[in-house]
Amino acid sequence: MLDDTLLADLVADLPSAVRLQRLVRTLRESFRCGAVCLLRLEEGCLVPLALDGLVREALGRRFEVAQHPRLATILASRSTTLFLPDANLPDPYDGLVEQQPGQPLHVHDCMGISLHVEGEPWGALTLDALEAGTFDAVDCAALERYALLIEAAVRVSRLERDLRALRMAQQESGLPLAAPEARDILGHSEVLQRLLRELDVVARADLSVLLSGETGVGKELFARRLHRRSARHAAPLVQVNCAALPESLAESELFGHVKGAFSGASAERAGRFEAADGGTLFLDEVGELPLAVQAKLLRAIQEGEVQRLGEDLPRRVDVRIIAATNRQLAEAVRAGSFRADLYHRLSVYPVAIPPLRERGSDVLVLAGHFLEINRTRLGVRSLRLSPQAEERLLAYAWPGNVRELEHVISRASIKALSHGARRDEIITLEPAWLDLPLPEGRGDSVPQGSESPAPIGASSLRERVEMSQRRAIREALDACEGRWAAAARRLELDPSNLHKLARRLGMK
Repeated sequence: MLDDTLLADLVADLPSAVRLQRLVRTLRESFRCGAVCLLRLEEGCLVPLALDGLVREALGRRFEVAQHPRLATILASRSTTLFLPDANLPDPYDGLVEQQPGQPLHVHDCMGISLHVEGEPWGALTLDALEAGTFDAVDCAALERYALLIEAAVRVSRLERDLRALRMAQQESGLPLAAPEARDILGHSEVLQRLLRELDVVARADLSVLLSGETGVGKELFARRLHRRSARHAAPLVQVNCAALPESLAESELFGHVKGAFSGASAERAGRFEAADGGTLFLDEVGELPLAVQAKLLRAIQEGEVQRLGEDLPRRVDVRIIAATNRQLAEAVRAGSFRADLYHRLSVYPVAIPPLRERGSDVLVLAGHFLEINRTRLGVRSLRLSPQAEERLLAYAWPGNVRELEHVISRASIKALSHGARRDEIITLEPAWLDLPLPEGRGDSVPQGSESPAPIGASSLRERVEMSQRRAIREALDACEGRWAAAARRLELDPSNLHKLARRLGMK
């Protein structure tokens, strides 16, 4: 029966993410275990691609193989590796198994197998059970047989990805393909995936791109992705923080100078434009440039020439411009603080990066990533979120976006240790340690030995209703594998009304 299901999914016309998710779900049901996880090997880390039975924030984890002896043991063998309940090696999933309200669950039985594609190590598949004795020699042998089908499913998904990339490249004849990179922009929400697909198209067009978005959304990461996916990926990406440039030195920093051009110019120096020749120049916080420098920047972009301070002859440069700002530059143009002609040169293709509050459960994926970083940094066995803490993260508006989330998780991890949590235990972060606003009229159960933070304001009724609607839609989509029509039936809504509501809530 399992073979038939896996084979049917191999030949079915399914999105890769759906195929892999169905695979792990089918394996979990067949082996009657608590959790299954498919992980890809990337630069010494195992990265979850699909999972069933683990908390959602586990998708954001990066398991460094060198720090997880069980995973290293699985990767070192082509056969199934079985860990019995008395195995003394720490389990990377302790505390990450889905649970009913209460204390975190410990893994008792674990087995895994390494996966190879075209003769090269690709990743691993792990199965975990909460009851001792769930797995035996028969299960180990069965997993080795199924590994061939699992590798075939991975190969099909990779071929589909390569085919899409090839078709995209052929649209721009002669453009080389960038080498695949480790995933650095985490998230699975539709709004993010749609943005990434858009960026992959514009990356090859060699147009100037203006990235706009609130502070902390990760504009630099999106700029790096644009460069890596462009025809200029083998050339330098040079970044300039325009907000940190003193007006007196901005021109020299961008265009360079010759010896003696000004007091202190003791040697000739190339500017950032020349350093990025053939590649990409990323102008971060471009809205902070003084007007005098804006005029010279405009000329450099229009003419493809720069002139070092103190030099008579211009120099030719071939640079693609990616700019970023957290300001509304159109309003700055109307106010006279930003040149209209420069604005139009920079925003040939404008891209708005969605704030974290519009990315749904991506907040949990990112939280998992930061939890794993802090687990390693603090030297603890396991860090996880309580269900109530997850709800708090999902309900918060995140004015500081991803950067704020990173700081919240770091502070909460340190607070847990400072209130007596032991490094050799599974540490569960409770809402009180997150220091996030409480909705009006609600309180938190405070962990023993800790103090509850005072509420910092409260959401309006409309905001709380919208948060509940987003959560209900996300849960329905997760349960229906991303199928909107099925989610509408589950929510007892007309599909067109669900799409309208999702657009109004910023989910589409």
